[in-house]
Amino acid sequence: MTRVRYSLKRAFVDRKFQVREARNAKETIDLVRRGKIDLIFMDIRMAGATGLEALKEIKKINPKQLVVIMTAYGTTDTAIEAMKFGAFDYLEKPFELSKVWQLVEKALYVNKLMQEKVVLSGEDSLEEGECIIGKSIKMQEVYKLIGKIAPSDITVLIRGESGTGKELVARAIYHHSKRKDAPFLVVNCAAIPETLLEGELFGYEKGAFTDAYMRKIGKFEQCNGGTIFLDEVGDMNASLQAKVLRVLQEKEITRLGSNIPIKVDVRIIAATNKNLEELMKKGLFREDLYCRLNVVSINLPPLRERKEDIPLLVDYFLKSIAKN
Repeated sequence: MTRVRYSLKRAFVDRKFQVREARNAKETIDLVRRGKIDLIFMDIRMAGATGLEALKEIKKINPKQLVVIMTAYGTTDTAIEAMKFGAFDYLEKPFELSKVWQLVEKALYVNKLMQEKVVLSGEDSLEEGECIIGKSIKMQEVYKLIGKIAPSDITVLIRGESGTGKELVARAIYHHSKRKDAPFLVVNCAAIPETLLEGELFGYEKGAFTDAYMRKIGKFEQCNGGTIFLDEVGDMNASLQAKVLRVLQEKEITRLGSNIPIKVDVRIIAATNKNLEELMKKGLFREDLYCRLNVVSINLPPLRERKEDIPLLVDYFLKSIAKN
């Protein structure tokens, strides 16, 4: 393990990351207690405690702490067990550095979404964060709805044209919810090819298809206990729609290449810029899924319908540019 730790440290330092080392479970936990750490790489077998025991303690100190578990081939199932206790992902040894950088990129993006609060325009808050701008009547209605639905686990459908701030609204719901200390993951259903989207959402077993060289944990499993934002849900194909419906109905998923159902506890927030009612008429979107997603609908008005907010936006962006 010392050799792996040394190699990882050199690789991270070469990329200008600030690195802290811990030789055992106690030192790792002490580092978490002392200050902010963006990402931890931790072996499932470590001196002083098992990786699972250390992970549980870390999550008590900082529920949002992102931890990647490193594991040998024979302990992969234990690493997957760690996902249930809040590990962000696992890395099977021996591994290539390219896999490490992929994980780091994903983790830092997730960390940013989880840590950076979304402030509603007009909120009395001293906290730094991104802001949803607007004091028009239509935006005030949006804020009221966010406040009403955020504390519950109700499924939400956010509707609006591109650029109206659907992801910001989803993050605002997350930050005001009881799941705010659990993961928040974003999947853009339009940006990922259909052939890859199923594996991204539900994961797969080794050998499930030609390039499946190892087991992959999907976003639903990775997000257990948290909130998943399915952006552009109207772009999903029929097969995926059926599987998402199963998550909503049965609270379980099945990895590609497996027939073993896995229970998941995930709140779904979906968004679309498409007319789902028209898609249903054409047979391109399932009516039963629509009913499950559309429990509460938030309609975001385009700027042309709230022109009184333009001066506020101009002022906000000028101040943002001045800061930089």
